[in-house]
Amino acid sequence: MVGRMRVDTGSAAGPKVVALPTMTVMTCEIFLQLLEREAPAVEFEAPLLEARAAGAPAATIAALESAKLAALRVRALLERRARREAELAALFDTASDLAALRDVDAVLAAIVHRARRLLRADVAYLTVPDPVRGDTYMRVTDGAGSPRFRATRLAMGDGLGGLVAQTGVPYSSADYFADNRFRHTTEIDSAVREEGLVAILGVPMKLGDRVIGVLFASHRDAKPYAPEEIALLVSLAAHATIALDSARRLTETRSALAELSAANRAMHAHYDTVERAAQAHDRMTDLVVRGGGVADIAAVVVDILGGELLVLDADRRRIAELRAPSPTPADPLDDDRLVAEIVATAGRLGRTARTSELWAAPAGTGTDPLCTLVLRHPGELSPSDQRILERAALVTALLLLFRRSIAEAEGRVRGELLDDLIGGRVTGRDDLRGRGALLGIDLDRPHVLVVAEHGGQRRADAWTTAYTVTRQGLAATRGDHAYLLLPGDDASAAARQVAAELNVILEKPATVAGSGPVELPGGAQAACAEALRCIEVLHALGRRGASAGAADLGFVGLLVSQGGDVLAFLDRMLGPVLEYDRRRGTLLIRTLETYFATGASLRDSARRLHIHVNTVAQRIERITGLLGAGWQQPDRALEIQLALRLHRLRETSVLLR
Repeated sequence: MVGRMRVDTGSAAGPKVVALPTMTVMTCEIFLQLLEREAPAVEFEAPLLEARAAGAPAATIAALESAKLAALRVRALLERRARREAELAALFDTASDLAALRDVDAVLAAIVHRARRLLRADVAYLTVPDPVRGDTYMRVTDGAGSPRFRATRLAMGDGLGGLVAQTGVPYSSADYFADNRFRHTTEIDSAVREEGLVAILGVPMKLGDRVIGVLFASHRDAKPYAPEEIALLVSLAAHATIALDSARRLTETRSALAELSAANRAMHAHYDTVERAAQAHDRMTDLVVRGGGVADIAAVVVDILGGELLVLDADRRRIAELRAPSPTPADPLDDDRLVAEIVATAGRLGRTARTSELWAAPAGTGTDPLCTLVLRHPGELSPSDQRILERAALVTALLLLFRRSIAEAEGRVRGELLDDLIGGRVTGRDDLRGRGALLGIDLDRPHVLVVAEHGGQRRADAWTTAYTVTRQGLAATRGDHAYLLLPGDDASAAARQVAAELNVILEKPATVAGSGPVELPGGAQAACAEALRCIEVLHALGRRGASAGAADLGFVGLLVSQGGDVLAFLDRMLGPVLEYDRRRGTLLIRTLETYFATGASLRDSARRLHIHVNTVAQRIERITGLLGAGWQQPDRALEIQLALRLHRLRETSVLLR
């Protein structure tokens, strides 16, 4: 088939007419020619453009498009094979170079340089573990310009490198700062940002199951790493690991003779350590089996390790202490700030932490331990001693968890009984005595009912259960309120005690009210209603977060607890003034409140009311005419002030519901 004609305008000599190739050439040979001379990918579009310009049929265009795509696939395959051949050749050369090296520093420098060159990276670097500090540090960098970056240290699990060192598997990030798969720290992120890195690939240098280093290649632009690139860096790391291990073994061999005697001494020390740890484990296990408590476990720890010990629960309260008979004036265990800092550090790390003379071992779920043991020990604790401390923390946590489970189960039963009492579903004393006996509670004793408004915090539920169990009481939760039935006859004192301890748990004030003594079983409902009304009165009086019983509220409390006729009292004391204000739209009641609030000062009252002092004097004269001449006498004035307070409460409808 003869090709069609087209006009070529690309010649310097001017347009000329040339013949298009035949269909066969256009669909096959022209693309083979492009492949043969390794033309760039953009040139593969030229035959299609020429055919369209010449008005070729749609079938011809489709055939050209199909041939172009096939040719581009062949071209990509050839490129990948050529690149792989170049990488294999480079790896072979690298392995040959590394095999000839014996100096560790030279080995590391060669590793990093080859990694940067093979992956065309902006920066390559290598980190190795620091067995003393328990983290990793930059041993060699290539292409890095930031001193801060070169001095960076990575804790196990911190940053991408810490994650590789911790897990032993490769990780890559196309955009480091947007990647949340690993834990970012301010120090590491600042160093990476200062160096200008964006994309990072890290692979472990593994010797068996042990990671002896991490090899990195990084770029200053966002870049996803292809599987081929990751495999290439893994292969290089494998070669480097062998060479590095060989160089290290050569150095280690030179000191092997001296280490033999040290190993013998270490063996005896290890035997003693194992014996000591086994003894500690046996003693603590025996204590738990025999029903020992937290203080008993703490005594074992101090007996084995020495020093002084604090045991803190999940809320960082001190639940056991073993201290010297005469502590030093600057004992760090008396410094709450220092103790809180090391407990927080240990909880964050999830392992034993140390600061100054204190060692803290947490036990529980990550950053929320069930307990923490804080040991004051002036000397060093060996790893085995730290494990003894950690094991003691674990045993203590299990003991507390076991007790919590028992308390929660018992608390549910106790809560059901108190719910039935408040709901009026326990009507007979025999039934009450029987259910109380099952819980080990004598409900024939005097009891008070305490209601705490805690805002629905779950921590309050566990605390109220534990609090009532230790005091032979009952507890229940309804929404934002905790209900506690406690032995005793002083409702106000019980409310204050509950508030003092609950506020520590909640870290903010709770509004607490007490009622009683309660006549069980029938008086529980009335006592509950009275305590709830006391809480409402505290709110109305602006005393949210306070604690009180009905007796603490004075005259208001008497009305709350006894249900007095508030309206009749108000009408008797303030009726004429209130009626005068209603009929004439005046503010005599407000003037009267201000007058008492300023100590009967006409001038101060005028200033507060923003009126002239003569106006205040006129209003006081009008009040005297309404209430009678003796209204300012002490006894009458007290009743009027109480009535004014009740009037303000009445406006909130607290007492009249």
